[in-house]
Amino acid sequence: MVVSVKKPQEIKILKEGGHRLALVMAELKKYLKPGQTGDKIDKLARSLILNYGGKPSFLNYKPPWAPEPFPASLCLSKNETVVHGLPNKGLLINSGDIVTLDIGLEYKGLFTDMAETVPIGEVEPRLKYLIRITKEALTKAIKAAKAGNHLGDIGFAIEDWVKKHHLTVIEDLVGHGVGYTVHEEPAIYNWGEPHRGLKLESGMVLAIEPMVTFTNGAVRQLSDGSFVTENGEPAAHFEHTVLVTKKGGLVLTKI
Repeated sequence: MVVSVKKPQEIKILKEGGHRLALVMAELKKYLKPGQTGDKIDKLARSLILNYGGKPSFLNYKPPWAPEPFPASLCLSKNETVVHGLPNKGLLINSGDIVTLDIGLEYKGLFTDMAETVPIGEVEPRLKYLIRITKEALTKAIKAAKAGNHLGDIGFAIEDWVKKHHLTVIEDLVGHGVGYTVHEEPAIYNWGEPHRGLKLESGMVLAIEPMVTFTNGAVRQLSDGSFVTENGEPAAHFEHTVLVTKKGGLVLTKI
């Protein structure tokens, strides 16, 4: 497995692109309201990405596991859909839903990626709890993305936090390297053993993305390429593009 280490000038561009992507995310979150449909949210995402000087990196991208190229500028995943939900006209946002925005941006030939789960209107307390713990798990993982640590330290940080709060990680969906392409090596599982796996080096750029649900971490893939929890329980998902440094992970997808 070859994991790329980015050069200082490339890291500068990734920071610029990540900043733009974070601005797009902030605008999209304001737009998420009951009654909105997936196609309108996707149209806005595409417009914002272009307005901020980027290109929508998911549009027409075909990862190896997908049946077809992805037809939209963002993934919009609602409730039991964990990732890769299609933002089509039939996807209606309702009060009480939790909705994950997952967006990627290409800027000057380099790629950043981020995701956030958003509560719509009044949601159940257990869903607020799920969202909070998932977001906190990402914070723990970012601290573990330190040069000299291992991939297992990132996965352990996520799983340990989630288990302590009586939730469970999604088992088979992963984070990944990012920068030169939408997906690079390594795969980053949301579980692991400390001091095991690839040793992290300064300059590696990782898309770390905890995905968490209540009792069963198994998923299944639908015919449209999206992944849902096997038992129909809601899931939450947070992601940042993170630079590995000697002091820990540095978030690139921030305002």
